[in-house]
Amino acid sequence: MTLKECKKEEKADRDFQKKFKFEGSINVLTQMMVDPAVTEKRGGGKNLPLRRGEILDVIQFTNQEQILCRNSQRRCKSVGAEALPA
Repeated sequence: MTLKECKKEEKADRDFQKKFKFEGSINVLTQMMVDPAVTEKRGGGKNLPLRRGEILDVIQFTNQEQILCRNSQRRCKSVGAEALPA
């Protein structure tokens, strides 16, 4: 990993902590795959764009309807629980 990529990841993590008022370090709880049967969504606002079969890092289970996730581009946003299998 180059220095430029490392600084970019650090900035993304700081922005995430500021946006979601997240305290402490970002720890990945588990990885989940988006349900292949779900319709693809563009995202926007606080929702993450979804692609069928995409692997997401789960950061926090906020409530029964929303899960805080990070995708492969290191974008952190909420995902509806219906998009991820139980």
